[in-house]
Amino acid sequence: MVCRGWSSQRGFTLIDMVVVIAVVGILSAIGIPTMMGGIDRMRLGQSVREVERELQMAKSRAVAKGRPIRVRFNCPVAGQYRIVELIGSPTTPAAADNAANRCSDTTYPYPAGDANPTTRPNLDGPIRRLDSAVSFSAVQTVEFWPDGTAHHNPAGSTNPWPLIPVAGITISLARQGTTSAITINGLGKIHLQ
Repeated sequence: MVCRGWSSQRGFTLIDMVVVIAVVGILSAIGIPTMMGGIDRMRLGQSVREVERELQMAKSRAVAKGRPIRVRFNCPVAGQYRIVELIGSPTTPAAADNAANRCSDTTYPYPAGDANPTTRPNLDGPIRRLDSAVSFSAVQTVEFWPDGTAHHNPAGSTNPWPLIPVAGITISLARQGTTSAITINGLGKIHLQ
């Protein structure tokens, strides 16, 4: 004997599906811009940390090797930066140190062509590149001395370069309207903001 009762049909109606799609659409419209902003901040943060590590490396190299080391930004082109050994001395830099091709990997290769400590430069680093959507918005070349102090030359004509003021200088990076900064003071302290 077969019992006949309620016959239930399982599944979703067209109205159920439209409501679910509408809810997913609304949540996506709210969440995707927030998620993209988070990704932009992460990529900017990664670039800032990479620049900060390069500054720390330059300071460490200057102290360890007893040679002044500079970090040049937008060198050789925008969005690139490089650690370069000062050619000459802080009081009398060689003319080659200020040449337009100083950041050229062809003219000044990494690693150096020889390991002879009497020829310079031997301590240049590789050319580093920022994320393609990140750019430097405020930069100055920074010079670290063997005692760990940091110097810069805002006027562009003083030798040796003066000590960075106590308040420090700022290197800013930007991505999609968001900016992050690194501050360096005369004692060589490097701080992410």
